[in-house]
Amino acid sequence: MNPITLYGIPNCDTVKKARTWLAGQGVEVTFHDFKKAGVPVAKLPAWMKAVGWERLVNRQGTTWRKLDDATKAAVVDEASAARLMAEQASVIKRPVVEWADGRVTVGFDEAAFASHAAKA
Repeated sequence: MNPITLYGIPNCDTVKKARTWLAGQGVEVTFHDFKKAGVPVAKLPAWMKAVGWERLVNRQGTTWRKLDDATKAAVVDEASAARLMAEQASVIKRPVVEWADGRVTVGFDEAAFASHAAKA
């Protein structure tokens, strides 16, 4: 089985909740810090296939709200979403988790995490 990798930003509250929950369950996780290591651009297509580009782009976050209207309007498909996510890591909904079973989830949902962690 593959190791579990959690992608995000360390000071993000949702990432903190996810990491704390996983640690509390004794689940070993590799953390990929978008701020230090960057966005793994090669992974974006698989993430978008798994969860959809619309879910991966966090339109509720501060980073999105600070973008100019033209930049927001230009995000219309996978290619344009991937370009924005590669340039602006903070626009990616967090955490992105690659589970040991190969599945990808976005955000923190305790029930979903419990289901995936049980398979780890």
